[in-house]
Amino acid sequence: MPVDTTATLLSLLLISVVAVVALRRLNLPAILGYLFVGMLAGPHALGLVKDIHDIHLIAEFGVVFLLFMLGLEFSLSRLIAMRRSVVGMGGAQVLITALLTGGLALMMGFSPAAAFVIAGVMSVSSTAIVIRQLGEQLEVNSRHGNNAVGILLFQDLAVIPFLIIIPVLGSEAVTDAANVSLEIAMTLAAGVLAAVLLFFGGRWVLRPLFREIAKSRSAELFTLAVLLTVLGAGWLTNTAGLSWELGAFLAGIALSETQYKHQIEADIRPFRDVLLGLFFITIGMMLNIDGLADIGHWVLLFLALLIAGKALIIFLIGRVMGEAPGVALRSGLVLAQGGEFGFAMLSITSGDLMTDTQHQIVLGTVIFSMVLTPILVKYNGEIAKRLVPGYAKSRRQHTVEVREDASDVAGHVLICGFGRVGQNVARLLKSEGIDYTAIEVDPDIVQQANESGLRVYFGNSTHLDILQSAGLNRARAVVISHLDDASTIKTIEVLRGVNRDIPVIVRTRTDEHLDRIHQAGATEVVASVYEMSLALGGHVLRTLNVPLAKILRQIQEIRQQDYAPLRHTFHGDRARDENDFTLLAPRTLKNVSLVPGSAAIGQQLGAMLGDDDSVVVDAINRHGIRGESPSDDVELQEGDVLTLYGSPEALDTAEQLLLTGRPG
Repeated sequence: MPVDTTATLLSLLLISVVAVVALRRLNLPAILGYLFVGMLAGPHALGLVKDIHDIHLIAEFGVVFLLFMLGLEFSLSRLIAMRRSVVGMGGAQVLITALLTGGLALMMGFSPAAAFVIAGVMSVSSTAIVIRQLGEQLEVNSRHGNNAVGILLFQDLAVIPFLIIIPVLGSEAVTDAANVSLEIAMTLAAGVLAAVLLFFGGRWVLRPLFREIAKSRSAELFTLAVLLTVLGAGWLTNTAGLSWELGAFLAGIALSETQYKHQIEADIRPFRDVLLGLFFITIGMMLNIDGLADIGHWVLLFLALLIAGKALIIFLIGRVMGEAPGVALRSGLVLAQGGEFGFAMLSITSGDLMTDTQHQIVLGTVIFSMVLTPILVKYNGEIAKRLVPGYAKSRRQHTVEVREDASDVAGHVLICGFGRVGQNVARLLKSEGIDYTAIEVDPDIVQQANESGLRVYFGNSTHLDILQSAGLNRARAVVISHLDDASTIKTIEVLRGVNRDIPVIVRTRTDEHLDRIHQAGATEVVASVYEMSLALGGHVLRTLNVPLAKILRQIQEIRQQDYAPLRHTFHGDRARDENDFTLLAPRTLKNVSLVPGSAAIGQQLGAMLGDDDSVVVDAINRHGIRGESPSDDVELQEGDVLTLYGSPEALDTAEQLLLTGRPG
């Protein structure tokens, strides 16, 4: 690499570190920092980089890895489960936005090819910014959060045909509509052929290959294999006249249904994040700061049309599909911007399709819309309350319904967070005949729990109204099992504001915020990392014939000291030992409803699932009565809801067996 290119990269990395750290302190997305660095260091500002060509070639690999991660996260079952928000809302949003923006671009003098590019650019939103900020605001699993995730998922998939077609749209081809149509058809056919080849290649080559590599238990070899897969698939599609990004996406799909998915994602993320950061820097460099004064009015017009138009489109789609006005508006507000895939489309657009001024207008519109996104996402609820008068009332109605349903419960335990830990606590309480109510932000968990006859309510436990509706004032104790310590601390502070005496038992995964949780008012804090040490140490001491009473006394003393003796540990410079390489298939619960016509109706449970050791029947909910650990001779009836436990693959097979009589 030439010396001047090396110096340029070092300068960009230095400025990026400073900018990203500053934005992190302001709780803003790193993407904005990279864009700002590009605008500052580019040829149109400080001029630290005179020619961005070399850096852009390196940065493009960030998009390649981003598409691979998108393919890796692709799940047909997830698409089916979220088909209403993905195919319904997402499909309608992309189609309507693309048609309107493309038509508007034609009316404003853009060529048909340029209008097609603009339609694609304006129809997508920023997955990275929206998901991150919704997560920090604990809104990912809210109703508008679910809508946003579904729409973003469809947008990401809709990028693929744009990435295939846009490179074909050159100035020479545009002059002949027949040639352009033929070229696009051939390119799409090549894309379909590449998808088929990589799909079957993934099944017959990649999966067995990764199975053998995993057996070697070498993290280094595994990472090398992942990099080879991403770049190799990209090279193959590029050789066939398609984009690198398409090959990476298809390779991700080929590996998405394997047990190695999460390990691959963890290994590839650092490469993606660094290279993607360079990509956003180069995008920022493309914006001509000096020329903004001449086109500023056009950028502002496009910006206003994009934000207002996109929010309105999603709002109307949400209303047509039965969403409440407030939820539909919040869904639109959080997605009313351009996104990173819009930059990817612009980066592969031929320079002949748009004039430099037109390119700058579109680029400036997308960049500044992303700058405004943190504000729109942060205040989406407040904006909805002001613009939709009945929205605040509908939320109050939900709390009233929860209060009415939980009105007959007293002396119970209130569980905040009904994930794996919360469900296990509930199971122990039930075994002792102790009632409980639970609050959970994931609507899927709430729905499944309600189907199974459990008293679980949808809501955010950081809000006092939902806590009181679920019976906080009548509860004997509160259990908080959030994954996020920030929401844990906020929940404690909220409930301590009205009840200083109730016992509050908290679960936290690490010791990072242990003291802050105690200071907020927790009665007991159970740190998973320390409890694992105590359990393992207790077993070791028992094996060495140390009296059980002495072991229990020692463990109790350590707990009473808030794990103080366990906090003094050495921390190495590696997150894990290089040989600590384990790939485990996750196990979870799943409800299966015996709808009319199900093969299992009238059959004994043991006859249907008795020979399948990979699936455990946790409970059967029949007419609102939940029977746990049912025997094999139970005769299944129409309307029964079976709660099964096992790996996702085993659960899918069992569901097919129960519904159709044939394993999936």
